[in-house]
Amino acid sequence: MKKVLITGALGQIGSELVLEMRKIYGDQNIVASSRSMEDNPKVIESGPFELVDVLEPKQIADAVSKHKVDTIIHLAAILSAVGEANPALAWKINVEGLFNALEIAREKNVAVFTPSSIAAFGPSTPKDNTPQDTLQRPNTMYGVTKVSGELLCDYYYEKFGVDTRGVRFPGLISYETLPGGGTTDYAVHIYYEALKTGKYTCYLKEDTYMDMMYMPDALQAIIQLAEADPSKLVHRNAFNVTAMSFSPKEINEEIRKHIPQFTIDYQVDPIRQKIADSWPNSLDDQAARTEWGWKPKYDLAAMTQDMLGKLRNKLNIK
Repeated sequence: MKKVLITGALGQIGSELVLEMRKIYGDQNIVASSRSMEDNPKVIESGPFELVDVLEPKQIADAVSKHKVDTIIHLAAILSAVGEANPALAWKINVEGLFNALEIAREKNVAVFTPSSIAAFGPSTPKDNTPQDTLQRPNTMYGVTKVSGELLCDYYYEKFGVDTRGVRFPGLISYETLPGGGTTDYAVHIYYEALKTGKYTCYLKEDTYMDMMYMPDALQAIIQLAEADPSKLVHRNAFNVTAMSFSPKEINEEIRKHIPQFTIDYQVDPIRQKIADSWPNSLDDQAARTEWGWKPKYDLAAMTQDMLGKLRNKLNIK
């Protein structure tokens, strides 16, 4: 990668990835883009920024040409809970937007990285140590769009030789940016509430296990796979990656080691619980470890200590 366009750059992943990649590759070589100018001066003012609606192919093409881009990191997407509320929008953004990015990549000979998700699996998928290659029959629109995206990326690589790459992310946890409507959002909000109010009401059952990852590991996964030797990539797209699997009960217990007075109660949201129940408890990420050296740095204990410390500073809580 020499010159990168990041779509959805003001979202949960993008807003941190832009800044991390600008540190590594130089401010002028990482072009952030979004369909609106949200209040994020760190991203917008620290390097090139373009208004790009992924449903408008010409806007993608113009940004690629203007900045002589060789790689598109395509992050623009509607997440799981929002996707269930508006499935038509989820399809348009997640599938049509990716199709447009792949078409521009084919025409202009650039690489594409785009993340999939554990939502690409479904209730009939093996739930524990879910294999890299397995049955995928999701029952959410978000999951359907992610399976479609995986297949599209495989097709553009096999048919047109587009250098496509991607991972299946678990739930992502960050102190920098709040999530945008996913089923795993509780694992971010719980830290904020632990510090601000000392209590949290969880919308999932206490024994609901899901795979999770701390954002620094997620950023490293993107950069590491995008830079990987293509001759060693067997799968190329939709690599399982994971760092930890825990339940609301377990994250509560870990937080209480630092904030003993913290309490949690449960008011289960049937829609999010149904989504969570359809996803794996844990993933087998051996393919990523073997093919491009994936290895996370954070487990639940290390993440909790870092999250609480960083949030205390961010929220000015002593």
